[in-house]
Amino acid sequence: MAEPIIRLAGGEVKGLRGSGVLRFRGVPYAAGPVGDRRFRLPEAHSGWTGVRDATAPGPNAPHIVKPFPGLDIEPLIGTGWVEGDDYLNADIWLPDDGRTGRPIMVFIHGGAFVLGSSAAAVQDGTAFARDGIVMVSITYRLGIDGFLPVDGAPANLGLHDQIAGLKWVRANAAALGGDAANITVFGESAGAMSVANLVASPLAQGLFRRAIIQSGHGAMVRPLPVARRLTRKVAKMLKIRPDADGFRRTRIADTLRVLEAVIQPTVRLDLRDERGREPAYGLSKFLPVFGDDVLPERPLDALGKGVGRDIDVLIGSNREEMNLYFVPTGVRAKLPGWLALLILGRVERNAGKILKAYRRKVEKPGWTFTRALSDLVFRYPARQFAAAHTGRTHVYEMEWSSPASGGELGACHGIELPFVFDTLASTTGPEGLTGEAPPQTLADRVHGLWVQYAKTGDLPWDEYSAADPQVYALEAGEARAEPPMPCAAILS
Repeated sequence: MAEPIIRLAGGEVKGLRGSGVLRFRGVPYAAGPVGDRRFRLPEAHSGWTGVRDATAPGPNAPHIVKPFPGLDIEPLIGTGWVEGDDYLNADIWLPDDGRTGRPIMVFIHGGAFVLGSSAAAVQDGTAFARDGIVMVSITYRLGIDGFLPVDGAPANLGLHDQIAGLKWVRANAAALGGDAANITVFGESAGAMSVANLVASPLAQGLFRRAIIQSGHGAMVRPLPVARRLTRKVAKMLKIRPDADGFRRTRIADTLRVLEAVIQPTVRLDLRDERGREPAYGLSKFLPVFGDDVLPERPLDALGKGVGRDIDVLIGSNREEMNLYFVPTGVRAKLPGWLALLILGRVERNAGKILKAYRRKVEKPGWTFTRALSDLVFRYPARQFAAAHTGRTHVYEMEWSSPASGGELGACHGIELPFVFDTLASTTGPEGLTGEAPPQTLADRVHGLWVQYAKTGDLPWDEYSAADPQVYALEAGEARAEPPMPCAAILS
């Protein structure tokens, strides 16, 4: 069977063919941000002569992956850093039928803005291509190079990369057999936060028609002055000046070493904003910032002014998001009440009131803490984003409970991914995220909803509004009016 070759803006690429799908991996969408191009805006790739081999995944952004206790998360975040200069690249899956004008989906991976890969097994795009979608997954700069605001360099370079990737997809849409006027951008976790920011960014308007935001929202951003506290801390640890010239001279190995050190919870650094709130609640010190050209203001403020009104939005969360972090690690079972209050008090001014609002009779403090954080970090701000968006908006919730971790993992962070991509095999097993017998029928339903939304924008439930908060339960297959969360009255 002949290897497929397509011509893109940079030149010809050779991929693989099989099961009715064409695959092209590691295709550069911008020049490698290395050497003098570090801490600069993404630049066009110079292209190549001859046919470029795109049969294997390409390099990705420098990052470090560590094992997770009792749970195999490699399918969610990839195998780690794959070195190489051309790490701003795209993986592409196409239907092998020669048709044109197909809907395009562009996926942005998660990883707390410091790790992750577009080549992670759970987000393989084969099923989307099988169902008539041009599927693209992109890499972007992470950590210090991507999300640390540095004097003399543009802020939000990771978001700039994503915008460059979307522009590249639009420019190459016809060559991929896709419709540039029908692009859906979607992401999970930090990728979903990125998508939410792009919906609210003036620089991204017109680049895509629809957005799917999986366990993300627009509230996890920092004011520039607050984020620069982290910049000064990192520069001090690297023993450099806190400007672009200083950071550009650093070695990647040194920046990774310092990043691993500075993200530790034992490193005390006040990143609370003027409201006394740390928007990541300690999950990540590296976040997008507002106050630049990508995000001139807080995303929710921009939405309220009508930015993004022409973009259809599907946004949702998982019922028990924080179980991923607190169940396998033993935090939920062992956390004492005084420590729960201390931890939350470091990032939230109203910690005591919030924990009291979530407390149930005969419940261990760790359970209260975990439920409260699930709402604070993911579920409540997602509903705020949905209410603020002035365009067409739908909200979902994933409530399927994973039997992993002794039956306690539940509907945790990331659990929807293998259902969305129809890749349950990648997360099935004794230490798999979905346990040993996840329901394929649910994957068929959820994947089918995403495919239909990308094709036509249609969904089988009513739009969301603050007055009528309809939330579609993916496992139950029905929309429900959602009651206010306990934190809503405290945070409003």
